[in-house]
Amino acid sequence: MAQDTASQTSDDQALGLKWSNRVSLTPRILAVNIFALALLGGGFSYLDSYRSRMVDSRVEQASREARLIAQALASTNKDEKRRDLLVLSLARDTGTRIRLFTEEGKMLADSRELGLRNVTLRDPDKDPWGLEFARFLDAVIDTVAGASRAPAYRERSRDAGLDWPDVRTAQSVHGSAATVWRAPDRTPVITAAAPITGLGVVMTTVNARDITQTVRSERYRLGIVLLIVSLSSIFLSLFLARTIVRPLRLLARAAIRVRLGRAREVVVPRLPDRSDEIGLLARALSDMTQALRARIDATESFAADVTHELKNPLASLRSAVESLTTVKKREHRDQLLEIVRDDVHRLDRLITDISEASRLDAQLSRATFEPVDIGALIQALLDGREARGLPAGIRIAFDRRSKGSLTVLGEGGRLERVFENLIENAISFSPENGTIAISAQSDGDTLVVRVDDEGPGVPESSRENIFRRFHSVRPESEAFGQHSGLGLAIARTIVEAHQGSIAVEPREGRLSGARFVVRLPKGPRG
Repeated sequence: MAQDTASQTSDDQALGLKWSNRVSLTPRILAVNIFALALLGGGFSYLDSYRSRMVDSRVEQASREARLIAQALASTNKDEKRRDLLVLSLARDTGTRIRLFTEEGKMLADSRELGLRNVTLRDPDKDPWGLEFARFLDAVIDTVAGASRAPAYRERSRDAGLDWPDVRTAQSVHGSAATVWRAPDRTPVITAAAPITGLGVVMTTVNARDITQTVRSERYRLGIVLLIVSLSSIFLSLFLARTIVRPLRLLARAAIRVRLGRAREVVVPRLPDRSDEIGLLARALSDMTQALRARIDATESFAADVTHELKNPLASLRSAVESLTTVKKREHRDQLLEIVRDDVHRLDRLITDISEASRLDAQLSRATFEPVDIGALIQALLDGREARGLPAGIRIAFDRRSKGSLTVLGEGGRLERVFENLIENAISFSPENGTIAISAQSDGDTLVVRVDDEGPGVPESSRENIFRRFHSVRPESEAFGQHSGLGLAIARTIVEAHQGSIAVEPREGRLSGARFVVRLPKGPRG
């Protein structure tokens, strides 16, 4: 359990899952795409800087115009008629309102009083709802962007020229000055003043509505683009979330039902039309569920077989023990005790083989495979068996047709158990003076080992059944209960764990006997 916990923690750290794993995929996908849209929406802040540059440019322009107008009015030599005509002409040409003040702030001339009303401020209360909504958007965007707010434009009395800050500044510094104001309809009003030598100060006023109109036009275009992109992004995000989240939820529900012990009832969707990672995950979960179902069925079948196999010796043992209390003759008691000993040995053999068979898968999954020379392994087994003696004149011939080593990657002890089982099985079925032929040879990337005997052979209908657990077909001369019926099942489990196969095949030339063939993938040479 400690290893599992550590593995999960390391996986979370590797994936950077700290807070995001608590949020569903749908809002996370939407959040990522909306964040990109927010960056696009930052273009509205760019419009504020664009407007500021336009205003600064117009302020410089207004200052230059004020200086030029002052120079032009200085040439009138206090001729009022000529001065008024020049004021009207300059106001008409520049589109500004021109006012001329004395050094004391009294009005000398005003283009409006002379009949030119080219600068008028709109009354926002009389504008249509579209302009009201535009001004509302101006206020909202200025607030969000943190734009500076110009002071409100208010008219001064006619002879209060010194109340205008531009007039006072121009008179005190003997240079031009300009100020940006805010009209009632939120459009910029620019005033500029410049001193006139020997006459006073001239002040120009212009309502730069074109700046506001330009900014609103650009904002409208950007808003249309942002709206289209936002709708498209949200639609695509929802589509993406649907294609990801919905199948994942289906797979999660199926996995939960499997966890609740309903594996036989669950049909995990395989999503055959999807070739992406979701489809791969679905098919992997489906295969895993089928493998789990097969493993559960095999476990239940194994448990039932174990129960059945244990009942027979236990029933015989119980009958013999119960009979001991009633039998008086010594020879009969000795026969019963012999039955008890045989049953105990049989139980011990069954329990040992059952224990090994039940642990085999787990042990092989944790085993470290190393290069194993199968030729040397089989030769060592044969040397040991011949040293113990072979019954009934049986001979064993080992043919190593391949030059050099016959190496596979595996666990030597388990592979030794496979070939020892096959050799002992061939010995038990061989007739008197029979020959057992063993061959090991390479076939491309595969190592093929054949074990032939001259016994009765295996019927074709039983060639697969003999590898089932507790299925035992023994020679008639062999005493009952000498084998558990797990040897060949264990051998197949070991071979398949090594990515190989074991099967019974017919012998060439219609020879009698059985042929067991083991195929294993070859490994590097040792």
